[in-house]
Amino acid sequence: MKKKVFSILIIALLLLVSCAKKDASQPSDEVRIGVAQDFDSLDPHHMTAAGTKEILFNVFEGLVKPTPEGEIVPAVASSVEKSEDGLTYTFTLRDGVRFHDGMDVSVNDVLYSFRRRMDGKDSAAKLASLSVIESIEANGNRIVIRLSRPSNEFLAAVMNVYIIPQNCTDIESYPVGTGPYMFKSRTFQHSLELVRFDEYWGKPGKTEKFVFRILESPDALVLALQSGAVDIVAHLSSDQTKQLDSDQFNILTGSMNLVQALYINNAEKPFDNVLVRKAMCHAVDRKAVIDLAFDGYGIILGTSMFPSFAKYYVDELTDYYEYNPQKAKDLLAQAGYPNGFSMTITVPSNYTPHVNAATVIAEMLREVGINASIQLVDWGTWLDQVYTKRNYQTTVTGVSSDNMTARKLLERFGTTTGNNFTNYSNKDYDRILAQALAEPDDAVQTQLYKALERNLTENAANVYIQDMADLVAVRKNVSGIVFYPLYVLDISTICREK
Repeated sequence: MKKKVFSILIIALLLLVSCAKKDASQPSDEVRIGVAQDFDSLDPHHMTAAGTKEILFNVFEGLVKPTPEGEIVPAVASSVEKSEDGLTYTFTLRDGVRFHDGMDVSVNDVLYSFRRRMDGKDSAAKLASLSVIESIEANGNRIVIRLSRPSNEFLAAVMNVYIIPQNCTDIESYPVGTGPYMFKSRTFQHSLELVRFDEYWGKPGKTEKFVFRILESPDALVLALQSGAVDIVAHLSSDQTKQLDSDQFNILTGSMNLVQALYINNAEKPFDNVLVRKAMCHAVDRKAVIDLAFDGYGIILGTSMFPSFAKYYVDELTDYYEYNPQKAKDLLAQAGYPNGFSMTITVPSNYTPHVNAATVIAEMLREVGINASIQLVDWGTWLDQVYTKRNYQTTVTGVSSDNMTARKLLERFGTTTGNNFTNYSNKDYDRILAQALAEPDDAVQTQLYKALERNLTENAANVYIQDMADLVAVRKNVSGIVFYPLYVLDISTICREK
């Protein structure tokens, strides 16, 4: 299974090589990509949805950015210097970096971007991981940041401070960044257009224009591929890929780098009872979920961490809950529910993989007396009711990380964390989390993060399922897809063969 998911992607790399051979000065005109959800915000400091971040990765950059190999390298900055005591970082701005509106990036723009994410005046933009900053100031063309304590995760946090112009008054409507592609237009619930930024400081994009078509119906995504309306669709189910003509499409396989689970509202009865949650874990055969809903594509998970973050991954937690329906029934009886109970799984209808997983999970829960019904909702309703207002019982979705550390995946389960949509509350977890966030030694911090993963598993915070395989349908004459260890789609390498 792992070999299947983590293949070297020879097809993709060969296509990338062939694409690189083409004259970058003569790119094909347009590539169309189908996406399953509308964008929640075009303000890079406000965007929440993983699907939005995935695309706007091409529009905005920080002082540093990730590579496909999982490294963090200079971007808007040309170099980064770290003091011996780990308390001072000096970023030298790269010469010749321009915003999409034609203005040069200045140290004042960088200061503005950081302060917007630090000072709390804009609560939606505030980034908790920057709380370690004690001071930030400009010194010529350098940004000097002093920390209150050493932080192993600081560069990963800097990666998410996208640099925007200080004088941009309506970045939500007219997003301006420094990336290889720039915003052209948006039609709500229909499309987003990006065009190549010809003054980009780095390697230019290979295609002049990308159109992202919003098709929230799973059937519409497949029909759009079949009709030629779009050229690429990622995050497909295996059933969807089977409907495509192999003479017209390549199906590339990578890891999605997210934690798919039956996420549980721990504050709702009967899910506030740990015995009930453990019963649910024993009731779900995760291998069967992957086999039945995903044709065997995927990697079984036992906690909130995926294998590509290898140094944090605790493989022994994978089999902590064996599939055992009788044990599930016994635990339900101990919890006071000998005859089971009824529950609802709220799922965003535009994500076929989550709907398919929920369907299989519901059948397994019914086998132990839990009458699970599925409520399909549109993406906007899911964001509002489930993620924001926490008005739900359970849901199937995937949680990802937009940086290269464990913090993003694990901090969300702290009792007071703003994005703790599962309402998980555990005193030991909060104590260990506080220690981990304050720990300057990377090795010690890594062990604390692993302790958090064990806490989530042992207390059955959620029913963890898998790190989903990322099945990407690509029209035969389009090439250049590159997989990252993060949930991003880099369009700069994509081109259409002539």
